[in-house]
Amino acid sequence: MPDSLVNTPRPFTINDIRVGTRLFSVLVSQARNHPGKTIYYGDLLQQARVAFPDDAEVQRAVPIGIGMKLLFVQAFCHSNGYPNLACLAVNKGKQIPGVSYPGDWEKEMREVAAFDWDEVQPVLADYVKDAIAVATPRRRVRELDARDLLYAHFRENRASYDCAFFKDAEREEMVDILMTGIEPQRAFDMVLEAKAALA
Repeated sequence: MPDSLVNTPRPFTINDIRVGTRLFSVLVSQARNHPGKTIYYGDLLQQARVAFPDDAEVQRAVPIGIGMKLLFVQAFCHSNGYPNLACLAVNKGKQIPGVSYPGDWEKEMREVAAFDWDEVQPVLADYVKDAIAVATPRRRVRELDARDLLYAHFRENRASYDCAFFKDAEREEMVDILMTGIEPQRAFDMVLEAKAALA
């Protein structure tokens, strides 16, 4: 199973995999062009948007959801014995990876800078294919229906949303999660967990 080698708070969704794959490409470019240099989460997403302008999932991605996408990158690297490319992405305020980051960050930064990433793309393509097969939900929810589910959940739980200071970015991440077939309360909890991890 693709996420079995990395401790994840939940299974990967198709969105995690697809956006994570795009982030992987940007991180490889960062490793090649700026060896040993980090990239902020927001800048990583912005570079992915520029690199993949026709990818609706990348265009819709928000920093609150970046943790699972980076865990997908990490899982791929670990399962293939590669240095952890996700170590390049850091929180702008703290300038270090999130609290869930395992291992020796500085050592992994050096390993990523020294690694030849040229032969990795075909391996990634096979890994993504298998990961998507595992992550494909029994039921997929259309975006419009996911937005309806979010609104219905909001109406029933308005105080929880107000207390959590839910913003547009959090709502968009919740829509992405709802589209995978996850129930609204669980999706809400997942967004709060991701928000806490970024804090």
